[in-house]
Amino acid sequence: MKTPAFTSGALLILAAVSAPSASLAAVGPAPRATLSISVNSVTNSVQVNISDAGNHSWVLQSSRNYVDWNELATVKIYNGSFQHGFPGDASASGVFFRAMFDATRPEVLSTTENALHLPAIPFGYAATPLPPSFLVQPILAQDNMPASNVTTDAGATLGRVLFYDKRLSTNLNISCSSCHQQGHGFSDPRRFSTGFNGGLTGRNSMGLSNARWYQRRHFFWDERAATLEDQVLQPIQNAVEMGMTLDALTNRLAAEPYYTKLFTKTFGTPAVTSDRISAALAQFVRSIISTRSKYDTGLGRGFTNFTAQEDLGRRIFLGQVGNATCAACHGTDNFVPGPAINNNGLEFPYVDRGLGGITGLAGDNGKFKVPSLRNIELTAPYMHDGRFATLDEVVEFYNSGVVDNPNLSAPLRNPPGPGQSPGARRLNLTAAQKAALVAFLKTLTDPTLATSERFSDPFNYR
Repeated sequence: MKTPAFTSGALLILAAVSAPSASLAAVGPAPRATLSISVNSVTNSVQVNISDAGNHSWVLQSSRNYVDWNELATVKIYNGSFQHGFPGDASASGVFFRAMFDATRPEVLSTTENALHLPAIPFGYAATPLPPSFLVQPILAQDNMPASNVTTDAGATLGRVLFYDKRLSTNLNISCSSCHQQGHGFSDPRRFSTGFNGGLTGRNSMGLSNARWYQRRHFFWDERAATLEDQVLQPIQNAVEMGMTLDALTNRLAAEPYYTKLFTKTFGTPAVTSDRISAALAQFVRSIISTRSKYDTGLGRGFTNFTAQEDLGRRIFLGQVGNATCAACHGTDNFVPGPAINNNGLEFPYVDRGLGGITGLAGDNGKFKVPSLRNIELTAPYMHDGRFATLDEVVEFYNSGVVDNPNLSAPLRNPPGPGQSPGARRLNLTAAQKAALVAFLKTLTDPTLATSERFSDPFNYR
């Protein structure tokens, strides 16, 4: 049916509901805003969805004749979208809804209670129970939490809000979570992530599970960030990823009342600074700890909870069956390396120089940070360039596809000795052994990580 146009001193978006759904874009000074309406005839309700990157307050109204409008609610958009169901006579024809931004009306106050779903008692980020093996060497030496930024409940809570807030991008279009998605092990299911203006990143987004433990302490695939505190600010300022300046960001966040409240809780004063943003984000990322996988359950019981296939994969991983050296680069119960950074033979000549592109040293070419394998099942695609879509492809690469090159790490080379030829190691696994290795890797999945509220989006979308 025809939807009439409205003109006034206000910005208006309009949808007419006499069919299962309707959707319209905004007119006026906010062309990125949209309104969609869907009818649920079973529950006799109307679902209203407003998308508005500007986070304005909107007046939602209904009518049967386009003349007499009933005001249903004034809704505040938090973090770009609003979703809510309203009762309505969905079976009747000629029911119309519109949402209007009226610049003459005061904005709804952005209080913490309105903007965020936060528990009355903060989640215990600072007191996360750790397995005994995490509290002794060698994992103890892998802990990169500095004494100057120890995780607190308030700090990680603030970091969680920042992590999911699209205000961190210049056009309020993406957040940290856009490229580090909880359901995907805080990685990105796309080979390359999409930035604020549609551009693509040069590498796949690394999963964040157990990022707190990495002995070399550096971050990014090429280790260009000396600390996690350095790393979290770089995507915000990157011309492709989020496109912000730190001055613009601090001014933007300081204008939100709920941020000044959260900063006060964390740091004692309401001042919003880039150092404080860095500290809070780092605290939240370090709080993303995974210790509740099937592997963890099996540790204390001799892995009697494993299937025969999973246990065969475990023994292959450890080198107890065959000649695989997986544990050399993914050691300890955290499945991260010790002091080494490795070249895993992805290619030669080098398309991406990795660490060598930072240091300029030929001996560093093709070397990349080795992330933890925890929740590896969730973080496809794999490698710094996302070239492998599945774990089966990853296992086959290490089985038969490692490319010999001058910087190839020793565990991936044939060991010296009688009858050994130089070059890249071939595992020669059978189909059953390769399937077993994949099955073992899936035991590292923590079923709570992808759904835990403590790591989820805290914004109130109604």
